[in-house]
Amino acid sequence: MIELYHNDMSVCAAKVRIVLAEKGLEWKGHTLNLRAGDALKPEYLRLNPNGVVPTLVHDGRVVIESTVICEYLDDVWPETPLRPRDPYARTRMRLWTKQLDEGVHAATGTLSTCIAFRHQHLKKSPDELKRYFDSIPQPDRRERLQKAVEFGMDSPTFAPALRRFDRLIADIDRILTEGDWLAGDSFSLADAAYTPYMVRLEHLGLDDTFKSRPRVVAWRDKLFARPSFKTAIADWFNAGILAVFEAERESAREKAVRILKP
Repeated sequence: MIELYHNDMSVCAAKVRIVLAEKGLEWKGHTLNLRAGDALKPEYLRLNPNGVVPTLVHDGRVVIESTVICEYLDDVWPETPLRPRDPYARTRMRLWTKQLDEGVHAATGTLSTCIAFRHQHLKKSPDELKRYFDSIPQPDRRERLQKAVEFGMDSPTFAPALRRFDRLIADIDRILTEGDWLAGDSFSLADAAYTPYMVRLEHLGLDDTFKSRPRVVAWRDKLFARPSFKTAIADWFNAGILAVFEAERESAREKAVRILKP
């Protein structure tokens, strides 16, 4: 029995859904509304004290942190392996997922909130917004979110987050000179992990960071062409959130061009 506590548009939840789809696993989902604070309610915090999605429950055992969940799924269901057999290629895979967890994901949250999600938060009353911020257990995450909601794309955190993605795309472009996928010649957990982040760049209007790099575009196209993309990502697109992305996309694109201009 696999249960997944997730959110439709969460990049971390999406990468776990990709792994589930690639392995053909059936699962029961519990969808949380993150902007409404579902992940910060006491009953969910008992499962995941970090107050984030996703959380996997397998036969009553709780597994948190999306990168760990993906490796757990590959351990328990190894029939469709998503980690390279070669030790060096497997190390490369883990270096990609490591940098995702150590900065890229936080940058994604900053960009997403500064550009789009802040508008949902600003519909709350001041008291509601304060309660929401106060309920976030991690001080650094709370501070980033507060600045993003208050200042939007003028937040002091916005430009560094954008430049972090620009460096990431350059790194991806370089590694693709050595093979078709991030860890070598086969699709791996690294490629699965980065798929929803490539989607988010496009939704936010930040795809200029890679449109001039043919290798990255070709890799992106292969990611989006996999059957798991539809069932794990596209089928979960939230029309309301897509509308928010669309409304802010051009202003975000213009802001990004000014920041990244040589």
